[in-house]
Amino acid sequence: MTEDDIRQLIRKETQFRTGLGFDVHEFEEGRKCILGGVDIPHSHGLSGHSDADVVVHAAMDAALGAAGLPDIGHFFPNTSEEFRGADSLQLARVVTRELKQRGYELVNMDVMVLAEVPKVGPHREQMRANLAEVFELALENVALKATTMEKMGFVGRREGVAVIASALARRTL
Repeated sequence: MTEDDIRQLIRKETQFRTGLGFDVHEFEEGRKCILGGVDIPHSHGLSGHSDADVVVHAAMDAALGAAGLPDIGHFFPNTSEEFRGADSLQLARVVTRELKQRGYELVNMDVMVLAEVPKVGPHREQMRANLAEVFELALENVALKATTMEKMGFVGRREGVAVIASALARRTL
């Protein structure tokens, strides 16, 4: 093995990439409130084409971004009946397969939920466990936090939920 071969091997083994995801959904009467794959008892659910799981959507976009791929709308267009009412955790499994096929594996994920309601705290650990499972991460490599918007903006007025997520991926090929 030449010195160049060794350098190339080291570069491939140590290539890390970050991705950022953001999603927002407004509340809608008569729908379930699914956050991080957890059906949370609440007076309203979130509006959207799929199950409107804003947590998983932001996490998927972060994962896709870390691999340099387009956003979830590219893979799961809201114009397709195939994805109407889709379980976002199942879609996240597809995203994980896409990353693997392109030679990436996730290292960690950090998710921040912006919501006045519903309260995320009681469901935090199950949400983390769901994200860890679908993205094939160890539980300790998934952070999930929540904060309010101190009654400011659409989130503060309890009109919806926003989520920001980041992901770190490692090149495996």
